Amino acid sequence: MTRPPQDLSFPVADARRVVVGALDEDLGGPDGVDVTTTATIPESQLTRAAVVAREDGVVAGVAVIALTLDEVARRLGAGPVEVDVRVADGDRVARGDVVAELSGSTRVTLVAERTLLNVISRVSGVATHTRRWADVLEGSGATVLDTRKTTPGLRALEKFAVRAGGGTNKRMGLHDVAMIKDNHKLAAGGLGAAYAAVREQFPQVPVQVEVTTTAEALESVAAGARFLLCDNMSTTLLRETVDAVRATGEDVEIEATGGLTLDVAADYAATGVDYLSVGALTHSSPILDLALDLRH
Repeated sequence: MTRPPQDLSFPVADARRVVVGALDEDLGGPDGVDVTTTATIPESQLTRAAVVAREDGVVAGVAVIALTLDEVARRLGAGPVEVDVRVADGDRVARGDVVAELSGSTRVTLVAERTLLNVISRVSGVATHTRRWADVLEGSGATVLDTRKTTPGLRALEKFAVRAGGGTNKRMGLHDVAMIKDNHKLAAGGLGAAYAAVREQFPQVPVQVEVTTTAEALESVAAGARFLLCDNMSTTLLRETVDAVRATGEDVEIEATGGLTLDVAADYAATGVDYLSVGALTHSSPILDLALDLRH
C-alpha cells in the first residue's frame, strides 16, 4: 500500500491546542472572563447537564467534552466536572440521544458550553457526512478518501472524523506523501522528470500521480508510479483506464477524484477503482446539531 498506516487514536494534543485557542478567543484571552456567567452564577453552584443530539448522525470527538471542561476548571480554579460519556466515536445517534452526562460546577459547565459544542459538532458533522459515503460504497470494494481541503488548524481533528465515519485519510500533509499534479509536471519538464526527481530526493516517500487520460496513466505506471489519481474522468473513460492499468500486471492503486457526489458514487465505484477522493468531506460538511441542556 502506498498510503501511510491509519492511526485510529484520537489526536489529544491537537484537540487540546484547538480547545485552548477557542477558549482564548471566546473569553478574550487566557485570563479572560465570561461576564454573564460570572455575574449570575455563584462559584459554589453545582449542576447536572447533558450533551444531547438534536438530529440523527454520527458522533466523533467525544473526548473534547472532558478536555474543554478540564481546561475551563483549571482557568477558573474550580473543581472538575465529571463526564459520563454514553457513546463512542463513530457511533450513530438519533435525535434526543444523550452523548454525555455532566455533573459539577455550573460556572465551568456554562463557560465551556459553546467551545465544546462548536468543536464536537464540527467533528461529528464530518463523521456524519463520511458515513453517508461509506454506506453507499459498502460492498463495492472502493473506499472514500479525504483530501487536504481541511479547515486551517483543524486538520488532525477533521481527518480523525473521517476515520470515525468509515473513511480513510489519503495523506496528512505535504510532508508524508508526494503528489505529482499538473503544475508539477509542467514546472519539472514532464511527468517522467517530475517522478524521477521525487524518487531521487525522497526515495522512501510514497508517490501519487494525477492523470487525466488512459495514456497518461500508462505512462505513469511505466515510470514507476503505483498510485494514480484519475482526475475528472467520466465513468466510461475511468473504466477503460482501470482496465488498461490492470492489464499491465503491476500492483497499482487507482483513485477517482474530481467533483464526485453521492448520486454517482456507486457508478464510479463500479469502474473498479480502489478509492473515491472527496474534498467535500472536510470542506463542505454541515455540523451535527448537538446541544447542552442543564438538568433541574
